[in-house]
Amino acid sequence: MATFLNTTKTNYYLEELIKNAQERLVLISPYLQLNSRIKELIEDKNRLKVDIRIVFGKQDLKPDVKQWLDNLDYVRVSYCKNMHAKCYLSERECIITSLNLYEFSQVNNNEMGVHLTPEKDRACFDDAYQEAIRLIRISKDATCNKSAARARSSKSNNGQASSKAHAVHPRPKAKKTHTTPNQGKVKKVPTYKLAKQLDISYQQLLGKLVEMGYLHHCANNRAHSLTAFGQSVGGEVRQNKERTTYFLWPTNLARLA
Repeated sequence: MATFLNTTKTNYYLEELIKNAQERLVLISPYLQLNSRIKELIEDKNRLKVDIRIVFGKQDLKPDVKQWLDNLDYVRVSYCKNMHAKCYLSERECIITSLNLYEFSQVNNNEMGVHLTPEKDRACFDDAYQEAIRLIRISKDATCNKSAARARSSKSNNGQASSKAHAVHPRPKAKKTHTTPNQGKVKKVPTYKLAKQLDISYQQLLGKLVEMGYLHHCANNRAHSLTAFGQSVGGEVRQNKERTTYFLWPTNLARLA
């Protein structure tokens, strides 16, 4: 069940959300004027090579904000016209709130919000995640950093994604790989092979995939299903000749171990 947040809790939960993000961080706010604490947390996630997406929509970025973003290689910024939503999410949790990423608002305004997790609020979490991805998709890229710009240029020229921001780990060699039209040459392997590459058991990996929100575990029939979040990071559902369902995952799925 969702947790209600007042002003104090909203600021606290937001900091914890950023701090605990391991795979992806999405920050959606009409206004973007970050306080020093939020900047520090984002810089730390950037050092850990977390995929960070920031969407704003009410005014041009101030010069000091642009300069700060220019030094963050794993942050992508986009502008969404007429965007008034305030939503902050990671693979583990989501906050929907009235709070802008604006220092004045965080200090002076009275705010409300709700906190969601995939374990307790699966349907609502997935809906919020899909809407966040839609906003990113319709936004105009406003990334400031030069590394990301060069990566986009390389992708445009070569038709392949060679961005430094997504080359988190070298891809392990695999005899059999799977590709999809939308994901080019990204290698994919079944869950049991990914478990071997991560040097953990199959059951441990299933537990981690559920914990990260990539899979949903149905206790009634002991089965797993792919979530919208899992699909967004490249997970796929397949069936073998015996009509048994299994999952494919990108071999560069980061930091599960």
